[in-house]
Order: sequence, then structure tokens, then C-alpha cells
Amino acid sequence: MSVLATVLLLAACAPEVGSEAWCKDMKEKPKGDWTANETADFTKHCVF
Repeated sequence: MSVLATVLLLAACAPEVGSEAWCKDMKEKPKGDWTANETADFTKHCVF
């Protein structure tokens, strides 16, 4: 039960996909660690 609560708390602290903070975090994250979904979202929200 406490593991689930911890996961939910950490997820709530993550910036929303496409937000300025999320784009900044993605720029700092090594590109080799990006998932296909993160790559698509970054291109959609941060490049265009």
C-alpha cells in the first residue's frame, strides 16, 4: 500500500507532458533514455 502511495506522489510531482518544465527536463535527459512516446511528445510539444 505504501509503495502505491509513493508512486502516486511522485507521479503527481512530474511536470505535465508538453509543459515548459517538461520540455526543459527532456532536454536535460540523455536522448538514449527517451522512450518512443517521449520522443513523439517532445517533437509535438517542444519543437513545433
